[in-house]
Amino acid sequence: MAISKNAPAVGGVQSFKLPDVGEGLVEAELLTWYVKPGDEITVNQMICEIETAKAVVELPSPFAGTVRELLAEEGQTVEVGAVIITVDDGSGGSAPEAAPSADSEEREKPLVGYGEKAASTQRRPRRRPGPSAPASPPVPRVSEPAPANTPAVRETQAAPAPAPAPGSGRPLAKPPVRKLAKDLGVDLASVTPTGENGVVTREDVRAAVGRAPVGPEAAETAETVEAAPAAAVDRTARERRVPVKGVRKHTAAAMVNSAFTAPHVTEFLQVDVTRTMKAVARLRERPDFADVRVSPLLLVAKALLMAVRRHPEVNASWDEENQEIVVKNYVNLGVAAATERGLVVPNIKDADAMTLPELAAGLKRLTDTARAGKTSPADMSGGTITITNVGVFGVDAGTPILNPGEAAILAFGQIRDMPWVHKGKLKVRKVTTLSLSFDHRLVDGELGSKVLRDIGTALEDPELTALAWG
Repeated sequence: MAISKNAPAVGGVQSFKLPDVGEGLVEAELLTWYVKPGDEITVNQMICEIETAKAVVELPSPFAGTVRELLAEEGQTVEVGAVIITVDDGSGGSAPEAAPSADSEEREKPLVGYGEKAASTQRRPRRRPGPSAPASPPVPRVSEPAPANTPAVRETQAAPAPAPAPGSGRPLAKPPVRKLAKDLGVDLASVTPTGENGVVTREDVRAAVGRAPVGPEAAETAETVEAAPAAAVDRTARERRVPVKGVRKHTAAAMVNSAFTAPHVTEFLQVDVTRTMKAVARLRERPDFADVRVSPLLLVAKALLMAVRRHPEVNASWDEENQEIVVKNYVNLGVAAATERGLVVPNIKDADAMTLPELAAGLKRLTDTARAGKTSPADMSGGTITITNVGVFGVDAGTPILNPGEAAILAFGQIRDMPWVHKGKLKVRKVTTLSLSFDHRLVDGELGSKVLRDIGTALEDPELTALAWG
């Protein structure tokens, strides 16, 4: 992972430049400062939180001393290499000029965990302004030794936070919840927390604007991550403008590139999934699935993996430079997830080698991580084929756009009771619509049709198909 170099100390003042935490990213949005001018900080202490095009991460300080100046504001988009903070190490002198780094500069100190030393880290909670608002105590964090050449820029963790001290006035909330509150125009100080230890939850924020109930009934039951509600609208204005940045900016660029680079073809298939729904109910009763969520999406994923095993050419990518089709002998299964930060497509590594319980656990981990806003860049890289579950939004079908670098994407529509001819008689059955988009440079109509047919066959009779195809 590339890391921007930090400037050497000038007169005892160290400059910390925004590093590249995502393999070639050029900018990031500064979400939250955990420190302010005058604060004493230590090496490895988390000083701010940023949002890149791929993930929300925390940055640790490679320096110890007194915070001299914050050179970027919360909500500001900062270029990689720009100085964002200066720290006085106590040796005296004046602050250096804040300027972007040059590629030729030599970095004097590594980021936390980058070299030989591994130490404890601290995250200082952001202080709420006010003359009588004392700071909440820092939440201790312990970092594990990082391998050589690996920066210890860590994904945002949501550790249980202590209840705020009386009169502190600082609401406790996870970073994604703070962002949701900001998007909805909700002051967290006015929200009544219902989470453990007085933590404000998403449901608390939504309840504050009348968008969702508070309590167990507000728990999400969808099989993929639910999108955030629309921000509060000023009805007196004729229009409003929303900055395009972070994940949404990255997604927009990727989708435009995909749509105008790969020739898309989409095929549709209606499938009787009555037996799949019965299989889901039986699997939920098995002890080896007790700790995971068993949903129709799990069996759709398994059906896709079986189809890929029978037709490996669909699990491929186009190498423009070498004019080659690269067929992958592994499946990193992506699942599109609509989150408060925009659309993300994390993937389950080597999903084709997993048992059904392992696949269920992988899907649970993937969706839980996305809901918490903690999907890492590594989780979103290296995908080979993708599923998007549009059915959770009450949609029957669509024409999904390929995830860049992949040859196919499967859309899974809602499951509805419909009249269906079954064994020569008209009956009410559980029916869904599958949509398969594929890159026509790699996948011709015959191959695409066979893949979609096999997925449908596996869902019509999952038990028999599993016995026949393994």
